[in-house]
Amino acid sequence: MTNQNTAEQKIIKKKVMIDSKADLVWYAWTKSDRVSQWFAGKAIVEPEVGGKYELYFEPGNEVGNCTKGCTIIGLEPFKSLSFTWKGPDPLAELMNQSSKLTEVNVKLQEIGEQTEVTVTHTGWGEGQEWQRAIDWHVMAWDQVLSSLKSALEAGEGELCCQP
Repeated sequence: MTNQNTAEQKIIKKKVMIDSKADLVWYAWTKSDRVSQWFAGKAIVEPEVGGKYELYFEPGNEVGNCTKGCTIIGLEPFKSLSFTWKGPDPLAELMNQSSKLTEVNVKLQEIGEQTEVTVTHTGWGEGQEWQRAIDWHVMAWDQVLSSLKSALEAGEGELCCQP
């Protein structure tokens, strides 16, 4: 996994190579039942611009620790997906207001029998609390991409960010 995060730039950028064709990686990000196998226990994904990109990390909790209200803001089938993002409950006051949502872009590039997945997370604010949010998401995106890789290569994804 490649890390390219710089606090100065306020960008998180992560890359991973997955032994899978791009269409399967695409479906892992855009089909609710597949997202719920490796990312969050429940997912509501409507793969169209303006559609929902809602992940629920705690079973039965549809208020906290979720991305309820997040939407897809960009979509190029089998190549890129962009959506708004909310942080976990400890960061909710800082980053979960509709005017402060960050953005995640997922790009896929098929290289032979593998797919390079690049996640870029932007829209961070300034200050110590925002740096705490960035640091937390650096860790979380490592977990997410590791789970995606395991799910697609071995069928053993682990849900992210469990309490």
